[in-house]
Amino acid sequence: MSEIGSQSAARPAPAPGADAESAAGAWDLVTVPVRQGLEAVDILRRTGAPAVAPVVHDGTCDTLGFLVPPGTAAAWDVPGSACTRTSGRGLRLPEPPELPELPGSAGGAPRPAGWLLPPGDTDPVTDPAVLRRALGEAARLIEAADGCR
Repeated sequence: MSEIGSQSAARPAPAPGADAESAAGAWDLVTVPVRQGLEAVDILRRTGAPAVAPVVHDGTCDTLGFLVPPGTAAAWDVPGSACTRTSGRGLRLPEPPELPELPGSAGGAPRPAGWLLPPGDTDPVTDPAVLRRALGEAARLIEAADGCR
């Protein structure tokens, strides 16, 4: 499994082929089921991760979306999640930040979104390697909790 991004830098390194300008304002979107996403946000905050970038939720609160550097989708392989890109250049947050639409399931229509963690003073994207580890830990915690029922 290849690791994308920098684990030690406060701001993730741009994905290969991304220039500095696009890294500052562009992103790909990792979507996960809401339960796993909420656990991952909690893990990222508890472990003092360099940054938890803005996180969006779909209108029905079934899915969370993490903003990651453009180009992440090319190598994203975490089971139970998806990483969406736009023409290989990432999606852009308009100024002032408007809500993006999350991709619909199985090719359905995009769903309206809301901010779980709105853009602010944090980095614009979450380091994909750090997110990958947090999602894996979240999946293990959920599996363990469900096994105790």
